[in-house]
Amino acid sequence: MLLKDFLVEYDHEMRQTRKLLERLPEDRLDFRPHPRSRTLGALAFHVAELPRWTSNLLGADSYDLTPDLAKRHAPPEPSAVSEILGAFDANVAKAREHVASRSEEQLAEKWSLKRGTETVVSMPRRAVLRQFLMNHLVHHRGQLTVYLRLLDIPVPPLYGPSADEDR
Repeated sequence: MLLKDFLVEYDHEMRQTRKLLERLPEDRLDFRPHPRSRTLGALAFHVAELPRWTSNLLGADSYDLTPDLAKRHAPPEPSAVSEILGAFDANVAKAREHVASRSEEQLAEKWSLKRGTETVVSMPRRAVLRQFLMNHLVHHRGQLTVYLRLLDIPVPPLYGPSADEDR
């Protein structure tokens, strides 16, 4: 996929994600569908932070998970939807700028995810952006739609009509 095509898809997915984040109920950010699940606010904030990962995906040849795995800290618990939307908007803009400034050749270069000295995965940056940014974000966006449905909040149409919107 060419950079220009990726950016078209990126813009579309970020618009759709924002549409979903705008539906978050301010008074239910602490909702947790299961004891092992993140709260609605923590999951939404994770989605808002995902575009920020482009600095790791494009700024270095690899990323080592070891420090992150050692921390195992609780995810941030935002207190307001505006906090989530503000982080999302800033991260989306910065990530787009970061991606758009790369050449096709740079996106073809290898990037590796490591765990200490072990290479977990190594692939072209273009594939990494799709896997670790886009697919990861869409996966968690799907989780958010389930949370909203459980809270009886209408799910916006993302790839066509939703069961909650007029057709």
